[in-house]
Amino acid sequence: MLREIPNLISIARIILVVPIVYTLIKGMYDMALILFVVAGISDGLDGFLAKHFGWVTRLGGILDPLADKILLVSCYVVLGWQGVIPVWLVAAVIIRDVVIVTGGIVYHFRVEALEALPSIISKVNTFMQIVTVVAVMVDRSLWDMSSIMLDMIFYITLATTLASGFDYVWRWSVRAMQVMNGKE
Repeated sequence: MLREIPNLISIARIILVVPIVYTLIKGMYDMALILFVVAGISDGLDGFLAKHFGWVTRLGGILDPLADKILLVSCYVVLGWQGVIPVWLVAAVIIRDVVIVTGGIVYHFRVEALEALPSIISKVNTFMQIVTVVAVMVDRSLWDMSSIMLDMIFYITLATTLASGFDYVWRWSVRAMQVMNGKE
């Protein structure tokens, strides 16, 4: 039962998306920021527990990144709809995720079982996507950030989103060709 604690935390993080989205829609950016930080802490906690105590499960390997994606994409969609994050950045984030998930499913069923490990650029991208959400919430709740600073964050996030997407497509395409040609 203890080994399921990280999974329960991931499920709680998925459930936490609802009040985060609600507070964003209502313009309660300070509360949304607090809830987003709680979600971030829970992400770190479930990862720590899973690794430290060896409570790693296949379900956890699916739930954890799924919770992260649901949270981030939901925030991007709402903030983009409100005009707080540029629509082009929201589109890039969503298209990247759709390409990666679709590619992963195709790879899994057509090539071999997929064991996706995030690359360094993917981790940098996730970090920048989080920074973007936090920055716009801070801008709307605690203090005004300069538009230059926000634009810089948006463009860096776009660059890491594109680089990460291309990296995944490239690496997994090469891997698929190697496997299908018997050159593992």
